[in-house]
Amino acid sequence: MLNNVFKYTKMNRLLLIALLIIFAACNHKKDEKLNSLIQETPTQAFFKFGTWITSNKKQTNNDYTAEFKRYKAAGIDEVLINTSTNTKELERLVTIAKNEDLKVHAWIMAVNRPDDSVALKHPQWYMVSREGKSCFDTRPYVEYYQWLCPTRKESRNHILALVEDLAKVEGIESVHLDYIRFPDIFLPIGLLPKYNLIQETEMPEYDFCYCDECVNAFEEKHHKNPKESNNTAIDMEWKNFRLNAIKALVDDAYKIVHKHNKKLTAAVFPYPEMADHMVRQRWDKWNIDEVYPMIYHGFYNEDIDWIGYATKQGVTDLEPQNINLNSGLYIPPFKSADELKQAILMAKENGARGVTFFDGPTLTDEYLKAIKEIKDSFK
Repeated sequence: MLNNVFKYTKMNRLLLIALLIIFAACNHKKDEKLNSLIQETPTQAFFKFGTWITSNKKQTNNDYTAEFKRYKAAGIDEVLINTSTNTKELERLVTIAKNEDLKVHAWIMAVNRPDDSVALKHPQWYMVSREGKSCFDTRPYVEYYQWLCPTRKESRNHILALVEDLAKVEGIESVHLDYIRFPDIFLPIGLLPKYNLIQETEMPEYDFCYCDECVNAFEEKHHKNPKESNNTAIDMEWKNFRLNAIKALVDDAYKIVHKHNKKLTAAVFPYPEMADHMVRQRWDKWNIDEVYPMIYHGFYNEDIDWIGYATKQGVTDLEPQNINLNSGLYIPPFKSADELKQAILMAKENGARGVTFFDGPTLTDEYLKAIKEIKDSFK
């Protein structure tokens, strides 16, 4: 009898010990899982708001102070300012913006240089179409399309010199490249009716750059002449030659800007695959600090949810690199402040680190109020 009691007691103890071990192991696994989730969940990053603006020398300091106060009160954090590379004007506006606690980016039209007084003295600097016409005097689509060749030493050095001049201005956050690409081989579908165009193939009058410098450099490397190709649209080496010409220009700008302790940012087409197809621009392969894809849904006849799609595509393509993405939003197509709020949320939910509006003057009081409300809701 006593032996049986002892036996049962011993078995109960062993069972209890086993249960305790299992319980502890389960708790340990729960703790591990919790810790893993905590480690995998990123901390809430600062989500910034910005706007592109073009300077006006006739606008007084007081006028700009009022404009910048209005942006700041609505939750805008930064202004990207096009001064047509006028560094004195940029210095003036940096001082005013800094007084209102706004960060400033020096926005430059890089490869497309309309009315550039220096470049216009050198007709050979300009891109040439497959049709054989130069942007110097025959502009595709619009009069302000005057594109410089990114391969020719003199024209690319001119662009880089302008970048460096801007990088030297004290107080800016970045030099912000725009038109850092080739002319549109394909226009956004929503713009085609404006030009009475149907673009189903790569049309020679919109296909650039066939200048002697580019053709000779390509022929030396690949032992063929693109002018003699039966179908340049499927010649990957020729396409990559142009993609790499832009990349090399950006990478050189990156070195120059960083030498002056500034960042390099860029306004780009909606996501890399689309940019590659439409304008010879593959921005996920660049050396750059931050990108501002222009996700202008109205240009592409898309609904607002396309902003989320394009944002996610760009964020995914940038995953291997430490590059932030800010979704660019074009104000005119929005029908209400609520629609603008939806777009901001879609950008944020799909990985954007901010949104930037084109452009400042189109931000009505209603839109600015909506921006402030949604920014406050993120806190």
